[in-house]
Amino acid sequence: ELHIEFVVPEGSNSGVYLMGQYEIQVLDSWGATELTYQSCGAIYARWIDEKAVGGAAPRLNTSRPPGEWQTYDVILRAPRFNEAGEKTANAIFERVVWNGEVVHENVEMDGPTRAAMSGDDVPTGPLMLQGDHGPVAYRNVRVRELAQPA
Repeated sequence: ELHIEFVVPEGSNSGVYLMGQYEIQVLDSWGATELTYQSCGAIYARWIDEKAVGGAAPRLNTSRPPGEWQTYDVILRAPRFNEAGEKTANAIFERVVWNGEVVHENVEMDGPTRAAMSGDDVPTGPLMLQGDHGPVAYRNVRVRELAQPA
């Protein structure tokens, strides 16, 4: 479970990687009417053979103007593995709430998104904050591990 607040100036771009693998896009999307996997609030696409594959646009654009603080509240269920280390279930974004509005529910991930720490699913990983595509600030970052359902 993640709560994070972020602010980006006009035209800036970043991302929040849960488990270092699954990116939720942080982008100046103020006023955007067409939403894609590249929009703020989106679950970014995978990158296979130099092409974007999958990804999920947010249901709606709840972006605030550049320079205003925004929030994500996220529940991600990690992929599951058996005792032999074989994956038995994909990771699932159970819920992504952006500025108080649900923008994703039960989005299954069939692998890590572009620029993930690893090209393969892993059972655990760190929170990773992207910062190489323009200025971004984060505050009030809270991560809580939840028990896996049986």
